[in-house]
Amino acid sequence: MASITFDIVEEIGVLSELPSGWQKELNLVSWNERDAKYDLRDWNADHDKMRKGITLTVDELVQLREILNGMDL
Repeated sequence: MASITFDIVEEIGVLSELPSGWQKELNLVSWNERDAKYDLRDWNADHDKMRKGITLTVDELVQLREILNGMDL
């Protein structure tokens, strides 16, 4: 299996923290030395382990913001 590399370019914000110390975060991440994308996933405190998440382009993030702004919460 090929190894996956990543570089957290910018830590944007923490959405929640689990009792184990893992945090659900929104970050700007470069995966495998590609252009950075917005990334939403759980990270451990050292940012050396992560769980499954999603990556979004700027356009997708803007569309998500519009959807969330339109919701009646």
